[in-house]
Amino acid sequence: MAVETLRGAPNVPDAPDGPDAPNVPAAPDAPVLGESTRLLRELLRQGLARHAVTTSPDVRPLGVRDAFASDGEVPRADAVPVRHYGRHAVVGPLPTPPGTARRPCARCLERRWQAVRSVALREALELGSGTRAAGPSPYVTPFAAEAVAGVIAARLAGGGPDTGDFPAVHLVDLQTLAVRHYPLVPDPECPGCGQPEPDSDEAAALTLKPAPKLRPGGFRVRDLRDYELPVEPYANPVCGSLGPSVVHDVSSTSTSATIGCFSLRSGPYLRETFWGGHADTFADSVRIGVLEGLERYAGMRPRARHAQVHASLDALRAEGRAVVDPRVCGLYSDAFHRANPRVQPFTPDRQIPWVRGWSLRDGHTVLVPEVLTYYHAPGLENRFVQESSNGCASGGALEEAAYFGLMEVVERDAFLLSWYGRATLPEIDPRTSRRPATRHMVDRLEMYGYEARFFDTRITFPIPVVTGVAVRPDGGPGRMCFGAGAGLDPEAALAGALCEIATDAVNLQGRTQRDEERLRAMATDFARVEALHDHPLAYGIPEMGDHADFLLGAPGLVRRPARSFRELYGAGPGARPLLPVSDDLREDLRRCVDAVAAAGFDVVVVDQTMPEQRDLGLTTVSVIVPGLLPIDFGWTRQRALGMPRLRTALREAGLRTADLTDADLNPAPHPFP
Repeated sequence: MAVETLRGAPNVPDAPDGPDAPNVPAAPDAPVLGESTRLLRELLRQGLARHAVTTSPDVRPLGVRDAFASDGEVPRADAVPVRHYGRHAVVGPLPTPPGTARRPCARCLERRWQAVRSVALREALELGSGTRAAGPSPYVTPFAAEAVAGVIAARLAGGGPDTGDFPAVHLVDLQTLAVRHYPLVPDPECPGCGQPEPDSDEAAALTLKPAPKLRPGGFRVRDLRDYELPVEPYANPVCGSLGPSVVHDVSSTSTSATIGCFSLRSGPYLRETFWGGHADTFADSVRIGVLEGLERYAGMRPRARHAQVHASLDALRAEGRAVVDPRVCGLYSDAFHRANPRVQPFTPDRQIPWVRGWSLRDGHTVLVPEVLTYYHAPGLENRFVQESSNGCASGGALEEAAYFGLMEVVERDAFLLSWYGRATLPEIDPRTSRRPATRHMVDRLEMYGYEARFFDTRITFPIPVVTGVAVRPDGGPGRMCFGAGAGLDPEAALAGALCEIATDAVNLQGRTQRDEERLRAMATDFARVEALHDHPLAYGIPEMGDHADFLLGAPGLVRRPARSFRELYGAGPGARPLLPVSDDLREDLRRCVDAVAAAGFDVVVVDQTMPEQRDLGLTTVSVIVPGLLPIDFGWTRQRALGMPRLRTALREAGLRTADLTDADLNPAPHPFP
């Protein structure tokens, strides 16, 4: 690193006591850092005096202590925060008038800044013993300080940019004097200004209200462009709440895909969480991506509410409490726990944290194991399973979010039933779609060497579920990829599956060839399928495609004829009944809940909405249907393989004459992306 930067020092004590560093023993050269801060503070005081500003700035360094630690000095509420690191200084957020809640605060900035730093710096701060100065800063000069003072004076005088709902912080390059601004999103977990809500029975109660649809045939209450979703507050290199940047995939020849990433610590490792969108334009893809990023950020661990119930399942049932039993939702096999002794299996007498949800079927509060709805809640000792974002959804109203969350749960359950049960499914002819965009995308995929095939995957419920597969007819590398969609409108369900395979297929051949050695090892040893992306990528290997012959038909054999939308979803003979569609999402949701309940399942909703989402008019929920098959990633973690539903559902739906035996099950990992 350059001399002016901070150097990670896993085995070196932190900087000395005082306002510039934590209260730990000093490293031999650590006083240099404190001296730079004191010099900048004094130069700013002098510069502000020349602007007739009497407020003294709150000057502190960044990157010398863990901003996520609960202790540490409280920032001054009446001062302008100035944080410096390397060749940069950050000014803001400005103080608010007395008596006004200051959100976000300087501690929010420090936490957001650290969250977008490099892995090396975060490891030093969060797991090591901090950082030490590599030498005196050459950037803390009177000339640079005068520029920072000018920015402060201009902001205090009322100047500055309009950044919408979030206040601006200003990045000053102390070498070039360039000034940029970025909106700062409040951190809901900030110990200084966070406003956690009580996790009470009253707060968990949900009331479904009328939710008129934006337009006929749609399932949204607001247009995507109506939300204030500029990307700058969420993806920027200083304080982006969803990571440092968003990338436009200009190489994509099917959709205008975008992708971003943020990292969240989970014990000793930093988990990368990707988000993105794949619409027809980059503008829409960015907005969809931000919505998805916020949804995943909200669902990873409780931020607005915190678990207040710690008890065993046995104790809660003895009290007569309504609970979601983890055993009904699926647990890992005994073989998994023997191979992974650090993951302690669930037992009904084990104390675990619970959060409150709401049963849409029964209309009362239900306690839900925190690990089943917040899939990266802190406390690795409590994580007897590793959940995913399955069932998490956002919308412009509670009804919209709950509808899409339920559709996702139904979709994944149906996909797993058909894959592991090797179900014979009716094929849909996509060229009978009424949507020109659907027919055009099918043609485009064919131009790039992939045939798009679609299958009616309705199993238990009268809710359209469509599985999509993009297949290379020549059987070469990048052989096939899968997607799925669900919704009361079968056209929309197919379009959802098509969007997924259209985005992935055009890059699959290249990704397969670049990672061929590792992927071929998976084809002979399924235990090597360990992570989320391993599942779909493994089916880029030609021989893995043979495990999908039950669905696609073996190469060279005569195919069953595909059926039209009218045949499968119309009112004619042979068509299965569908639920009616209303012009109000509340009615659609109620009909779906009633259909799920009629099959013997509850629908539990946990409100995960963060304050900044609520301010935007968004609601985020996690929908759980105990007993449906959960989606897992990693071959040894497949809970579905041990659940009774996998063996009985196809018979109960009239798709098999008998329950499945172990010999009937597909021996290969699912290919779900």
